Amino acid sequence: VQLQASGGGLVQAGGSLRLSCAASGFDISSYALGWFRRLQGKEREFVAAISWSGGSQYYTDSVKGRHTISRDNAKNTVYLEMNKLKPEDTAVYYCAANHGVPSSGRYSDDLEYDYWGQGTLVTVSS
Repeated sequence: VQLQASGGGLVQAGGSLRLSCAASGFDISSYALGWFRRLQGKEREFVAAISWSGGSQYYTDSVKGRHTISRDNAKNTVYLEMNKLKPEDTAVYYCAANHGVPSSGRYSDDLEYDYWGQGTLVTVSS
């Protein structure tokens, strides 16, 4: 079982990046998928999640209207389209998978997730 995140890099403020997370060893179609990030010196925090059906998406307030999470079950991949990037978006971004629906109902709870990717670094310059 593996989640491989990619797409990070250096971008100027106001720019865009698209993160991808390819799963292997399991079928994501029955999994909720999430993106979290860890800013330097901070705890890991929730960014976005998408339900197993793809019918619901969840975002932390700071990225609403700027970032979009999506999934392609045929490619076994989840994406995070990040627009209007800000220096405060600089972080290591992690993808994660949760089978079914979080037992707590909270997609933002990292304890709900079963599998994690290795992280990809996003740096936004001012």
